[in-house]
Amino acid sequence: MNPHAAHSISPLALLGSLKSHRSLIHSLIKREVIGRYQGSILGLLWSFFNPVLMLAIYTFVFSVIFKARWLGGSDSKTEFALALFAGLMLYNFFAECVTRAPALILSNVNYVKKVIFPLEVLPVVILGSAFFHLLISLLVWLVFYLVFFGIPQATFGLLFVLLFPFMLMVLGLGWFLASLGVYLRDVAQVIGLITSALMFMSPIFYPVTALPEDFRWLLQINPLTFVIEQARMVMIWGLGMNWTSLALYTLLASMIAWSGFAWFQKTRKGFADVL
Repeated sequence: MNPHAAHSISPLALLGSLKSHRSLIHSLIKREVIGRYQGSILGLLWSFFNPVLMLAIYTFVFSVIFKARWLGGSDSKTEFALALFAGLMLYNFFAECVTRAPALILSNVNYVKKVIFPLEVLPVVILGSAFFHLLISLLVWLVFYLVFFGIPQATFGLLFVLLFPFMLMVLGLGWFLASLGVYLRDVAQVIGLITSALMFMSPIFYPVTALPEDFRWLLQINPLTFVIEQARMVMIWGLGMNWTSLALYTLLASMIAWSGFAWFQKTRKGFADVL
């Protein structure tokens, strides 16, 4: 095999790798999901109970103890819970992928040194595992909505249009951080701090309009803000998508995805030497 072809940074090479290794990716995602709960009594049921428990806890803390209300919405604790959880599950998807990425190659040294393995699929596997848990959380959200409000908004299906560029962006960050984590071991700690800060610097527990105008730019440069705000629009309030902003977001996400993949391919040749 030509080593240059193997490490091509072409988007077509990426698509070709994903296609040719789709069975491997599926098997690794399945192992990743099942392995998380292996040995526990409830097994995969934990993937359902965890978001239910978190939804209950956050709703109680913020709507009962702190008596928080959603600006522009009603005083309904149920609506607040839905708005909060919609943002939280998108954040959790993002956080799971980027916090695990720096240690991804380090925890799979055998793939680097002992066998010929398509290392570029590892961030895809983490993305797939996180997406599985996102879908479970979304199912919990839907059940909650059906019980209290009935049939979801007609715009709900647009959520999956929104998720595509979001996943592209997260995947690009995954490739970049997976490579960077090999050479700089402190990256994992730094990313942990950043993701913790992003939880409160994203419009998860409050809308963007809750901040004074002088500070709203901080949220606007946050890559989670657009996705969380638009998700609530289509999931809860039945408003249409901002297609212009979505097009710009998709373009930016595509650039991040390709840049992350290119960085990973250019730096992977040194993995074995460092490890």
